[in-house]
Amino acid sequence: MTREDELTREIEILRHRLSQLTEASIRINESLDFETVLQEVVDSALTLTASRYGAITVFRKDERMPDFIVSGLTREEHRGLWSMPEGLRFFRYLAGLKKPLRVSNIDSHLETLKMPRFQPSVPVTSLLVAPIRHQGVGVGTIYLSHGADDREFTPEDEETLVMFASQAAMVIANVRRYRDERQARTDLETLIDTSPVGVVVFDARTGDPLSFNREARRIVHVLGKPGQPPEKLLEVITFLREDGREISLEESALRHLLSDGEVVRAEKIVIRVPDGRSVTTLINATPIHSEEGEIASFVVTLQDMTPQEDLERLRAEFLATVSHELRTPLTSIKGSVATLLDSGAALNPAEILQFHRIIDSQTDRIRELISDLLDVARIDTGTLSISPEPTDIGVLAIEARNTFMSGNSKARLHIDLEQGLPWIMADRLRIVQVLNNLLSNAARHSDESSTVRLTVVREGQYVAVSVTDDG
Repeated sequence: MTREDELTREIEILRHRLSQLTEASIRINESLDFETVLQEVVDSALTLTASRYGAITVFRKDERMPDFIVSGLTREEHRGLWSMPEGLRFFRYLAGLKKPLRVSNIDSHLETLKMPRFQPSVPVTSLLVAPIRHQGVGVGTIYLSHGADDREFTPEDEETLVMFASQAAMVIANVRRYRDERQARTDLETLIDTSPVGVVVFDARTGDPLSFNREARRIVHVLGKPGQPPEKLLEVITFLREDGREISLEESALRHLLSDGEVVRAEKIVIRVPDGRSVTTLINATPIHSEEGEIASFVVTLQDMTPQEDLERLRAEFLATVSHELRTPLTSIKGSVATLLDSGAALNPAEILQFHRIIDSQTDRIRELISDLLDVARIDTGTLSISPEPTDIGVLAIEARNTFMSGNSKARLHIDLEQGLPWIMADRLRIVQVLNNLLSNAARHSDESSTVRLTVVREGQYVAVSVTDDG
């Protein structure tokens, strides 16, 4: 063979290798799925070097076990790689290599390193390992081996694998970045969608809503008609701002508002629809600018203030109730004291004792009401103390009845206790307090002729207590 023939043959070999590398690079670029790309990388490496077995490990940022993909192995053989003695240590050694490794006999190489013999679940002899590095940072490692056929890897195989590993490094880095960005976006979308605050994104140029999260759709559902899409509701709602301005969100006005770029911070705004229904919200609005500095979109967050308004209403009702409850014993005490101080009143000892008892019982009632007020404050601050202990629920029901009846309630009370009730773990004082509050509330919203019922029954491993009335 002449020199010219040799050069022609070498060129053909190089051209074939380059063609294979190009085809392999195209294959590993065809998918954006991380595991699919890893499988394509190890399969392509196997094809490029005509190897029998192949594997790839890719490091994780959280330093957990690396991703491990194999080719040419059955599931049992794959599982056996990790269960073999010193298997994990061997792969850690190979994964730590900074340069390619090509050995004709694995056992001889390990003996040189004074490491235990390699006893894989499949018969292998020669080994070719290449680190995968991207911008000087280790990404992972490719492992190739021949079976027990005395074949060895050539320098050309090593060169081919090194070149392929450099191409694979960039692809793996890009796919990992895509995967991480997609996961981050999914996490963000999940966070926004499950947020208890409504979030709406508008296109600043057209005024069209781009997205509604779950809470925003709930608010829209409250204001809208059945089957009405959120986009249609925007055409009829109005915003009543704190300064008294009423703004219609019809199409042209909405585009003007968005293009104006006004930033709104925690402003209480009432959203209304033509039929009179409304929702009070706490609104934040922030423009999002494009790279050119123009307003591209607008993010609006809406917090439904209805629960807070309901809470404030309940507080006001509670204070009104307590004020009324305080006035009653104070009136009794005032009347009793005035009678006792009246020098003209001729009272016998029994009458004087009765007035003293009224003053004593009504003073206790005032103390209980003040204790209730303090408990409300403790509940708000999360400092209400609870001391559960084994308790007879029947006794607590009787105590609650006695406390209720001593409050001069005219309502009739019927107690129904199931026989053989077990003892429960409960705070005696708190349970009596709760039951008395429920009974008082039932009596307050019922006619004097109606009956309030306190029922205690066993339900599985629990004891259920219910208060019912006809109000």
